[in-house]
Amino acid sequence: MKILFIHQNFPGQYRALAPSMVKLGHEVMAISSRKETSIQGIPNICYESPRSSSKNIHPWLQSTEAAIIRGQAVARSLELLMKNGFVPDAIVGHAGWGEMQFVRQVAPQARITSFCEYFYHGQGSDVDFDPEFPAAPDAMLRCHARNLHLTSALVDSDVGLSPTEWQASQFPDFLRQRIEVCHDGIETDRLTPHKEAWIKLGRDNIKAQLGDEIITFINRNLEPMRGYHSFMRALPHILAERPKARVILLGGNEVSYGPAPATGGGYKAQFLREVQDKIDLSRVHFVGQVPYGTMVNMLRISAVHVYLTVPFVLSWSMLEAMSLGCCVVGSATPPVQEVITHGQNGLLVDFFEPKAIAQQVCEVLARPKDHQELRRAARAHVVQHYDYQRVCLPRHHRIITGQSMPA
Repeated sequence: MKILFIHQNFPGQYRALAPSMVKLGHEVMAISSRKETSIQGIPNICYESPRSSSKNIHPWLQSTEAAIIRGQAVARSLELLMKNGFVPDAIVGHAGWGEMQFVRQVAPQARITSFCEYFYHGQGSDVDFDPEFPAAPDAMLRCHARNLHLTSALVDSDVGLSPTEWQASQFPDFLRQRIEVCHDGIETDRLTPHKEAWIKLGRDNIKAQLGDEIITFINRNLEPMRGYHSFMRALPHILAERPKARVILLGGNEVSYGPAPATGGGYKAQFLREVQDKIDLSRVHFVGQVPYGTMVNMLRISAVHVYLTVPFVLSWSMLEAMSLGCCVVGSATPPVQEVITHGQNGLLVDFFEPKAIAQQVCEVLARPKDHQELRRAARAHVVQHYDYQRVCLPRHHRIITGQSMPA
């Protein structure tokens, strides 16, 4: 089949899937806003948005107008692609930025799959979850408007695709019925435990390895949506209770989700200032954003991995940590609870209780042998439910093409 992927930052979620489709014998192309003519060996057509949102447009419609501008640019690129002979049998793309809005009108012959990552709610979800960061008075109305282009794209699709049951459940019932659930997939054959793994920390090149009391914490950017503030507030108790423990925090200083801090300077500095006089900073290592292989080795030596999130999109890093055999202490929030059952394949704590987080981490560090079965069960769960090659790829193939994957 001829398969077209649409994603502003291709490959994005399709970093494994698109090359796999090529290996399975399909002819694959991409449309994105990246300039490269080929990405991962796949021909890429770059679309350019002719302008940004209008200066005087209603603020609730800024994202909607930007989505329409992107969708129009993608439609024109698709028209040109089809005139030049590539008429796709299947189109799959991220619906969150507006790129999928006009695909049905341009390519009515194609089977269309829209990636449905998140449906915004002003109540009962990420926007109003943390009282420390209250929602704006008009948040519910603004979120409703923010879903306009996503709803439009999904209505015109043959099928929607969400990576988790909880993310799919956020869509209204009439849209949820159009959505199938399939995670992007975890390469469990590559992400395996390794007893000889090690990394170096700090300017003193301290060698950290399996068996050391290493606590890991990973965010794309260190911010409250991913529980950075709760984790930092747990550190004084953890470091006082465990004098040999070291903490590694991986993540940048930008904002991926939610509003920027009102104080300026980034959340990393804001919450570090709050506890820096209560902790031994020589044992807290902010490593920034590191190469993927370094992150993998960091998780391989982790004695306990802490993953916290408000009700929002589940991070790949938690599932990758489980595949690597980590003992995960996660927040008792719906995205995490879908994967982790307390005491069976991980441990759950209250997102808002730094002391409870600290106590659970210290318990794991104090009795590592008692938690070996949790590590084995964590990896087994990810292999069974999220393995890319054996579980997710065949399901993706069926959803996107409407056909079973070739043997």
